Amino acid sequence: MSLVKPLQLIAHFTIHPGKTDEFKKIVSQCIEVVEAKEAGAGTLQYDWHFNADQSECKVIEAYRNSEAVLEHAANIGPYLGQFFEISTFSGEVFGPASESLKKALEGMDIKYYEFESGL
Repeated sequence: MSLVKPLQLIAHFTIHPGKTDEFKKIVSQCIEVVEAKEAGAGTLQYDWHFNADQSECKVIEAYRNSEAVLEHAANIGPYLGQFFEISTFSGEVFGPASESLKKALEGMDIKYYEFESGL
């Protein structure tokens, strides 16, 4: 029996000094967009976590498939550039990322991991 796993992502942002409030405003806008356009559809999880001094943020995300990630990227695209101006980004993708998703994320600091086994 093969497991059908969602495509999972972890986005990591190191926020530039003095930019946390601005970063959090953009986070709020992204959450509003995702709730309005994606919740209950292809987005299964979209959780933002900050470290104790709020200099780093990790976003734990899960999507039905690569197409849902591409839809998400289109929806929040206007905000990504704002994040990149005030933070340093890296990410990880867990699961079967399509070639179109890999191409869309080309040039970004992303590592890909394929599912091997588990529950």
